[in-house]
Order: sequence, then C-alpha cells, then structure tokens
Amino acid sequence: MTELATAPNHRSRLRLVDVVSQALLGLTSRKLRTALTALGISIGIASLISIQGITEANQAEARAEIDALGSDFLFITAGTGITEEAELLPYAPDMLETHLDALEYVAALYPVDARARKNELIPEVQTGGVTVSAITSTGLDLLEPVNGSVAFGRFHDATSVEVPGVVLGSLAAERLGIRHLVGHPTINISGHQFAVIGVLNEFETLNTDLNRTAIVGLSVAQELFDTPDTPSAIYAQVQPEQLDEARDLIPAQANPAAPGEVAVSRPTEALEIREVIDETFARILQALALIVLAVGGIGIANIMVISVIERRGEIGLRRSLGATRKHIASQFVIESTMLSLLGGVLGVVIGVGIVLGYAQYKSFAAVIPWYWLSVGVAAAFALGAIAGLYPAWRASRLEPAEAVRPAA
Repeated sequence: MTELATAPNHRSRLRLVDVVSQALLGLTSRKLRTALTALGISIGIASLISIQGITEANQAEARAEIDALGSDFLFITAGTGITEEAELLPYAPDMLETHLDALEYVAALYPVDARARKNELIPEVQTGGVTVSAITSTGLDLLEPVNGSVAFGRFHDATSVEVPGVVLGSLAAERLGIRHLVGHPTINISGHQFAVIGVLNEFETLNTDLNRTAIVGLSVAQELFDTPDTPSAIYAQVQPEQLDEARDLIPAQANPAAPGEVAVSRPTEALEIREVIDETFARILQALALIVLAVGGIGIANIMVISVIERRGEIGLRRSLGATRKHIASQFVIESTMLSLLGGVLGVVIGVGIVLGYAQYKSFAAVIPWYWLSVGVAAAFALGAIAGLYPAWRASRLEPAEAVRPAA
C-alpha cells in the first residue's frame, strides 16, 4: 500500500506535434467538407487582396498619367451666357498671353465648318467623325500644353499655317487612310486639296478629341471656308506655383466685360477625382469582403459543431484514456485554425492571380499588396481560432461515459 501511495502521479501529456497531426487527420478524413469550408474563407481573402491590388494598380496608373500630363494644364472654354450662347472673344488668346506672365504656353483652336474626306469621290457626309479645326501663327505651341507629339512628319510652322497644309490626329489619319507621308498624300476638305504634313501620336487620356481632328491654318480656313475668328477652346500651360492664381485671373483677362462667360478647368482633376472614387469604392468592396469572411467563419464554426457531434465516440474514448478537457479543446481549436488557414493561403494565391491577370489585361504594372497578403493570412488565422472556440468548449465539456453512449 505504501508503494502505491508514494507512486508518482503521471499526467496525460499531448505535444503540439500530436495536436497538429490529430487536427490534420480530422481534416483529411473529410476531404470534401474541408475543401468546401475552406473555399468560403478563400473567397473572402481573395476578394480582399484582389480589390486592394486592383485599386492600387489603378491609382498607380492614374498617378503616372497625372505625372506625365502635368497638373499645370488649364483648359479654357466658353462658360454660360445670361441672354445668349456664350463665346470666347477673338482676342482672348492674345490677351492671356500678353497680360498673364504665369502662362508659359497659350494656344487656341478655332472650329472650321468643313468636311474632311480622303478624296472628292467620297460623299461629304461620310467624314468618319473627323472634325476640322484651325490654329493661328501665334498658337504653334499647341502641343506643349496638351503634352502632344508628332508620330511622323511635322507640326505646323509659320509657313504651313498660311498654305493649304493639314496635321491629322491619330484617329483622323487612320480613318482617312494616311499611314505615311511617302508620295506627299493629300486629303479633300470641302472641295479643296490639303497636303498632309504630319500625324500626331494618340492622346490616350486627356484631349482625346484631338485624335479625330484635322488641324489647318486659320488664315486659310477664313479664306476658303469663311471661318470666324472665335476660338472654341484655349489650351494653357501655367507655372505650377502660380496655378491657382492664374486660374482665378484668366476669366477676367479673357473677357473683362463678362468673366462669368469664361470657364476654366484643370483636366487632371478628373483623374484625381477618379482616384478618390476608386479608393472609396474599394473600401465598400472591402467591407463586403469582410462580410464574406465573417460568413466563412460562421461556416467553419458550424462545421466544427457538426464534427463534435459526429466524433462523440472518439472524444469519449480519448477522455477515457486520459485526455484532459484542455487536450480536447486544443485539438478542435487547432483543427479550426488549420482549416481557416488553408482557405486563407488558397485565397492569397487566387487573389494574387487575379491581380496579375488584371494587370496583364490592362497593360498596367502589377501592384502586389504585400501588406494585405499578411493581413489576409492573419485574418484567416484569427477567424479560425475564434470560430473554433465554441465547438472546442462544447467538445471539452463532454463526459466520457456520456460521449461513448450510443445515441437513442
């Protein structure tokens, strides 16, 4: 009796590796259920990562466009007239260039009521959407404020604006069949032949209307088509540090008698607003993704509760062999966490794949949201641990005799 009384008290021990192996066994023995449950978590994680990655790619592209276009470009058009349709005054470009030192380049376009065609055999109504505009000898710097460039040939100079020469936007050249300047190609503008002297590169984001424009000299347009000297738009490049001041002064300088009839806009503001909208929309989608994650967590908790019910016999047997409540609880928490982590890793892979696919489709630089990758995995870990708490508690409360008793 003495030996029995003094025998050491052996406690049941369960190593971490044993808990993990038991959890893996529990997951792999029910492969379909495990896959479907993990899929719910993976959808939420993939949504989070892809939303953030796509948003960051769009914002990076917008910032690159803003940097390339410059934030110092102002677009000046007619505003709203009180009694009649407002128009820019004929001398507005000269007034701006003379009185506002903050403006580095000023160029105006004048609308020409004429039709551009490949040749006279094509009906005048078949213009292909090509419009005709004119510039003056003082507006030869047009490509500077609009950040344009010549694809081949050259832009207008002081000589070409005084003769029937034309510079075509990229889309206008395509629709008029001008692919090179070999052989000195010409086009027909309302019955008059114009020599094509150059074609512009495509405007991809701003000033896209210039892509379908044929640009001629104003003096020629006035002589041939009775074009008025009222500009439709003025393009100005401003010293960046004086942008706000110049924007406030331009209406009064362009039309001293009615400054309210002059509208001044900074086109890159649209890109900045788009960036804010994209970010706001991404936050909404992220909230929805979090809801999906929460639903996935509830699904894990539900599956684990079902697992506890199905494995009552196993739990009772282990408890009879010496497993403590803590051992049983830890097994189910680890199993739940591993199930959620499986979904999290799968979601990360899917999310990164979506971001890479989107970047390739849009020809954007791929932006992998590394921070959100770690957040996604951490969220899956935390969600799995939390979702497994109740099933683990329920399993640990089962008494051995009750657990092994056959269901009635």
